[in-house]
Amino acid sequence: MFDYETIRVIWWVLIGVVGIAFALTEGFDFGIGTLLPFIGKTDLERRVIINTVGATWEGNQVWLVLLGGAIFAIWPAVYATLFSGLYAAMLLVLFALFFRPAGFDYRSKLENTGWRNAWDWALFLGGTLPPVLIGVLVGNLILGLPFHLDQDLRTFYDGSFWALLSPFALLCGVTGLLLTTFHGALFLKWRSEDVIHDRAVLAVEFLGPMLIAALSAVMLWVFIGIDRPEITQMAGTGAPSNPLHKTVVGNGAGWIEHFMQYPWMWSAPLAGLGGFAMAWWMGKGESRMGAFLFSSVGVVGIALSVGFALFPFLLISSTDPNSSLTLWDASSSRSTMVLAFWITAIFLPIVLLYTRFVYRIIWGSVTEAAVLKDSHTLY
Repeated sequence: MFDYETIRVIWWVLIGVVGIAFALTEGFDFGIGTLLPFIGKTDLERRVIINTVGATWEGNQVWLVLLGGAIFAIWPAVYATLFSGLYAAMLLVLFALFFRPAGFDYRSKLENTGWRNAWDWALFLGGTLPPVLIGVLVGNLILGLPFHLDQDLRTFYDGSFWALLSPFALLCGVTGLLLTTFHGALFLKWRSEDVIHDRAVLAVEFLGPMLIAALSAVMLWVFIGIDRPEITQMAGTGAPSNPLHKTVVGNGAGWIEHFMQYPWMWSAPLAGLGGFAMAWWMGKGESRMGAFLFSSVGVVGIALSVGFALFPFLLISSTDPNSSLTLWDASSSRSTMVLAFWITAIFLPIVLLYTRFVYRIIWGSVTEAAVLKDSHTLY
């Protein structure tokens, strides 16, 4: 039903959709964790903040599991290179994520100030470290990772963890943290009342200009300071996967040329910056849903900007450009991708419908009175 080229593009879109869903939902979860110790001044206020995501945070993490599983099944070479070469960074992300379920579940088990304060800072780490490291990863996807393939297509990582922390990658890490914290502040504003709502507005006012400035700096750096690889020869978009059957060279103006070749791609970074600018402007006022929706537009725009900029590259090699992995030469077999597509076509709508159902059931503001009333059932 699908030829090899078509199913490859379909899966690029599907994995992109899952990645965007992760960024949208887990993004405000991370932001809530980062803001928790600063917006919540009392134990009750912090319980209110936690319970704004208490019913949905576990479901939101499903998108991360789906993303990892999809990459493993569809782009096994990408999975192998990332999880073997970036082992230390991936472990840091996982250990930070471990703090979240423990923090949510155990924080309120004891009525002890020290105990609860410790778990609050654990939730802070669980909400702060992952977006920083994911931002650093995105920065290195643009710069290129130091890896190469031998003739047997075995991947070898040529760098270290500390080599990932270049100035550009660190800027991307800070930008990732600002993005999730701003997104989380708008979500908290939407779902809270009184003093917590007012503090969330102050956070939005403070974070908005910083986020827009950081995103602008990243985009400017990419367009004028980083070479983009260019494929000059390859086997074909429908050929069997072999990353070594192509020739890749650097192009100093490659990022701008890539967007100029497809002018419609400019809509993504414009939507990213414009969405966050509108979210900041509306978030300073009385708007709740509108401001958060514009923030979501910003998240989608930035995610699409990264995907469009890299296309068709999945992983760029900084040490051996010919070993770079692309959509056309790093995918599973056609039969595997078609089978996975039909499985996804059945189960992904179920996940989406269930997610919509959950949000519809639990939606509404979380108040101190509600937390006190259900003190033994809420976090």
